[in-house]
Amino acid sequence: MSDAITTSSETDFQQAKTILAAKGKSFYWASHLLSDIHARRATRLYRFCRYLDDLVDEATSPDAAKTALKSVETAVITRRSEDAIVNDALQLIDECHIYREAILELIRGVASDLETVRIADEPELLRYCFRVAGTVGIMMCAVLDVRDPVAMPHAIDLGIAMQLTNICRDVKEDANLGRRYLPASLVGDVDPSALRSPAPQGTPRIEAALARLLEMAENYYSSGMAGLAFLPLGARSGIVVASQIYRQIGVQLKANHFAYWKARTTVSSRSKAMITARSLAMSVCTPSFWHVQAEHDAKLHRDLAGLPCAHVVEIGSHG
Repeated sequence: MSDAITTSSETDFQQAKTILAAKGKSFYWASHLLSDIHARRATRLYRFCRYLDDLVDEATSPDAAKTALKSVETAVITRRSEDAIVNDALQLIDECHIYREAILELIRGVASDLETVRIADEPELLRYCFRVAGTVGIMMCAVLDVRDPVAMPHAIDLGIAMQLTNICRDVKEDANLGRRYLPASLVGDVDPSALRSPAPQGTPRIEAALARLLEMAENYYSSGMAGLAFLPLGARSGIVVASQIYRQIGVQLKANHFAYWKARTTVSSRSKAMITARSLAMSVCTPSFWHVQAEHDAKLHRDLAGLPCAHVVEIGSHG
């Protein structure tokens, strides 16, 4: 560990836990099913990822956000930071041997939100999802002590699935920020303002687009779940529950006829409890929970070719 990195304190962890409970309710719920060490690491990682998001979403200006992200990027490369949250992340990187290029790619993905966000097609969307969420899957492998490189594509896919779900849920919120993640190939080259409260004539195309993206998400969820057996046994239930709670957002959105503009889709505590019980009961009877059943479907990563660390073969490297 670098001399510039100080030890994370219990106060730091409790602050991270508070952020997770407030802003990552689904992950907070599922974290109780992880071992203490894995829950603590995942909580610290969540705080850092949320910190990067907030640098963009809560910045006073795009230039200020770019400067702040550049500072974090420099810290990751030099292993030095004066910021407490970044410093804790640097320590976590060293503790878990997190692949640094994944973090740098995440920063690039978050930084792209500062540009004009008008996704053209599905391949561009998947590449974005990889940058801002597939990379988190890579980091979670290290946090959960997964060392088999064959596991990584499945972790990437679970991140992509959750990001696709996020995008479908948050169309209105993203539009309010001037962003359109729904591909023009599905909804046309419309301005984000047209998605805040769409006109009746435009809703069928938007509904079809959301249905398509959630169908894509299902393929990535399935791939993510196919990699469960790579996880330590004590981490599998937590990941199953987190993924199924997140998947439920899409299920409810579809049940509500994709009317995201009427209300933000959330999963109630009662539903989370039911999903948890059902998921735990079903998972122990599912062969893939115990043993890897099939190879990763390479077609799911066809559109990721050429991206840094999209096909990483070593988890233990510092980059």
